Amino acid sequence: MSIEPIELVDIGANLTHDSFAEDRDEVIKRASDAGVKRIILTGSSVESSRDAATLAESMPGKMYATAGVHPHHASEYSDSAHETLSDLTSRESVVAVGECGLDYFRNFSPQEDQRDALRRQLELAAETGLPLFLHQRDAHADFIEILGPAMGNITRAVAHCFTGGAEELKACLDLGLYIGITGWVCDERRGQDLRSIVGQIPLDRLMIETDAPYLLPRTLDPKPKTRRNEPMYLREVLRVVADAMGESADTVAQATTGNAERFFSI
Repeated sequence: MSIEPIELVDIGANLTHDSFAEDRDEVIKRASDAGVKRIILTGSSVESSRDAATLAESMPGKMYATAGVHPHHASEYSDSAHETLSDLTSRESVVAVGECGLDYFRNFSPQEDQRDALRRQLELAAETGLPLFLHQRDAHADFIEILGPAMGNITRAVAHCFTGGAEELKACLDLGLYIGITGWVCDERRGQDLRSIVGQIPLDRLMIETDAPYLLPRTLDPKPKTRRNEPMYLREVLRVVADAMGESADTVAQATTGNAERFFSI
């Protein structure tokens, strides 16, 4: 008798992205067939947060959404944007504030605007009691400096798409953050350092995600015909993470699914 694989939760997928416009239903079906039964849709701007909430509402119990403004869009953060995000957090489909944080790698918004937008979304998470879905790239010191004093008022927070080193990982864990691992860990060029420290993440703080359509796992065999990532490939992230941790895939699947259920209250 075959045993069904443990159902997975993809905690970060950008399914409102234009690249899914033509086949979104098929993408969701392929994910479900691969055992990825629940997906958290990432809101990264006011518009995409609204779209994510609406899409999630069309598939209750299967899709959920975050509501936030990514640092790339921080210069667009206004009182009106804050009010809209606040309204979105009252919707049943919205289970976290974010994606929010700092990104000094691109600096698509001025750094001061990024810091201001992050602080306001920390306030929103504190007011609503919702967990935080966080982004940080090349801004670790400022990120920890802003986040640290606020954590006493935050219920839970996850460092989404973590790609840092051992010191950054320790700082995040010391703050009580959960860690989200994507297909970055499958990249033989950029992901080797991350793969070497994944075992330092406690199983009760680990979650997995695709960040689709980005970060297609490079370990997939056979290689997909396009570079677009999608949630059905979450099992490849699971496989590589489990291997790096020296754990069975079932052990990591059970842990990450349970963590996601508790973290997002789904």
